[in-house]
Amino acid sequence: MREQVTQSVMLDKFAYDLGLEVVYAGRGVVTLATMSVERPGLQLAGDFFTYFDPTRVIVFGLAEYEYLRTFTPEERRQKLNRLFHHGEIPCLILSRDLPALPELYEEAKEVACPIFRCSKMTTDLMSSLYIYLNRLLAPSVTEHGVLMEVFGVGILLTGKSGVGKSETAMELIKRGHRLIADDNVIIKEIANELYGTAPDIIRYFMELRGIGIINVKSMYGSGSVLDEKQIQLVIQFETWQQGKEYDRIGDGVSTTEYLGIRLPKLTIPVSPGRNLAILIEVAARNYRLKSMGYDASEELITRSIGR
Repeated sequence: MREQVTQSVMLDKFAYDLGLEVVYAGRGVVTLATMSVERPGLQLAGDFFTYFDPTRVIVFGLAEYEYLRTFTPEERRQKLNRLFHHGEIPCLILSRDLPALPELYEEAKEVACPIFRCSKMTTDLMSSLYIYLNRLLAPSVTEHGVLMEVFGVGILLTGKSGVGKSETAMELIKRGHRLIADDNVIIKEIANELYGTAPDIIRYFMELRGIGIINVKSMYGSGSVLDEKQIQLVIQFETWQQGKEYDRIGDGVSTTEYLGIRLPKLTIPVSPGRNLAILIEVAARNYRLKSMGYDASEELITRSIGR
C-alpha cells in the first residue's frame, strides 16, 4: 500500500491555482491529504459523522447555503460548530459567489479554517478540485535522468553519470525538440499514466561538463522547454561492452517499472562516433509507428517466411 501523500499549499498559491477569492485567511496554509472533496449535506442535516473525513476540502453549494438559511442564527451556529469541530478541515469553498453567512464566518474563525469563494457552478468547482488534487497528491518517485519530448513522444533518458545524457539532450534541443527535466526527473502516477516534471529549483537548467550550468529557456527560447510530459518510452544509455549481445532486430520486448506501471525500454550502447540524437529521433518515430499498429521487424519476418 502506498503511503498517504500530504501537501501544504500557501493560501495565495491555492487561491491562484484554482481561481478563488480569499474570504478569510485563517491559518494561512491549506494542508491537503486526500483527493476526495466533501459536500457536508448529511452532516448539516442529520449530524451524521460516521463516514465524515475531516481531511477533505469542503464545498458549500446552493443546496447547503439555502438549507442553512431555513434555520435561526442560533441553530445555524450549532450545526456549523459541530462541523468545524469534527477535525481540522483544510478549507471551505463557497461556489456561485455565495456570501459567507455570519455564523459560518464566525465558526470558521474560531478554528482558523480558511474560507474561499468562486463564481463557478458547484459541479464545475468540484471537477477543478478533483483534477488539481489528483495532480498535487499523485504518488511520485525521483529518477536520475533526462526527460525530453521528441516528435511528441515523452522519452526518459537514463544511464550512469557521464555517459552523455545531457550532451545528447542538448543536441536534441538544437534539433527543435523540448526539454522537460535534466538530472532529476520527478515521476508522478496520474490516472494510471506516468508524467514527468523537474523540481522547481532546477527547472529549465542543464549541467554540461566543461561548460557549467546553462538556462535552456533563456538560451533557446520558451519553445525549447516544457513543464510536464507523459513518459511513454525509456531509453537507457550504457557504455558499449565488447562481446555483449545487443538487440539488432527490435523484436525483443523489454520493459521497466515505475510506481507499478510498466514502460517499454530500449538499451542503446554508447561508443565514439555514434550519433545518439539521431538514434533517439528514430526510436521516437518507431514508437509512434508501433503505437499505430505498424512493426517493421514483424513485416520483415513475415516477408522472410513468405519467401
